[in-house]
Amino acid sequence: MISEISSIHQPEVQIFSDLTEAQLRQAKDTGGNGIFIAESPKVIRVAMRVGYEPVSLLCERRHIEGDAADIIAACSPDLQVFTGDRKTLASLTGYTLTRGVLCAMRRKPLPPIEEICSKAARLIVIDGVTDTTNIGAIFRSAAALGMDGIVLTSSSCDPLNRRSIRVSMGTVFQVPWTWIDNVAELHRYGFKTAALALRHDSYSIDSPVLKAEPRLALVMGTEGDGLSEDVIFGADYVVKIPMHHEVDSLNVAAATALACWELSVRRHQ
Repeated sequence: MISEISSIHQPEVQIFSDLTEAQLRQAKDTGGNGIFIAESPKVIRVAMRVGYEPVSLLCERRHIEGDAADIIAACSPDLQVFTGDRKTLASLTGYTLTRGVLCAMRRKPLPPIEEICSKAARLIVIDGVTDTTNIGAIFRSAAALGMDGIVLTSSSCDPLNRRSIRVSMGTVFQVPWTWIDNVAELHRYGFKTAALALRHDSYSIDSPVLKAEPRLALVMGTEGDGLSEDVIFGADYVVKIPMHHEVDSLNVAAATALACWELSVRRHQ
């Protein structure tokens, strides 16, 4: 059902304009798990392919028979498709749509931690990372470089944030992930934890000892404060990436990509 936007204040499009990320997560009128906003046709297609259900669509008028045509065709005829020109949509959302299409989608229940761990040999643990761009980039590296799953502590930001989804290129829908209360919980499922931190007694990231571990979780913290002393103290290994030219750290997304490449089980099979 295609509807021309008559006013950027009409209630039906509030989901794309007025609701904060927290309000989207808490929305209960769409199945109880909240909703999220996916941006760009490619990302929306990935989400639909793995079973996420569209609630409504917002796209530039020219994309109805263009980039969004196959998405609209794959949805129920009752799906609300709101449209307008580029300027109208920018006024509504507060930003220029990168690829001219947004989709509000229902969240799905997350898998329990034991399910993710039961099928995994390598995990990424995101602890206290709140930058949405970094979260998206971490997911993209984890997917591309063979990690089996991602777990996040509650102090990290939501992977289904619109910007995280876009930066990840939809890999947030492909890599299994869930929340965890305490990094130490992973020991219960047979994982050794490796905290990335600069310490004089750290193992180098290319250590054969790390590569030999059958089940290893790489714990990544924010590049500003790094991991807490409690997390580092509770880890089985403290790991560093050797640096040169007096550089003392890498962006957490770059460090994660390097760690994934170096310690991926698939790479060493």
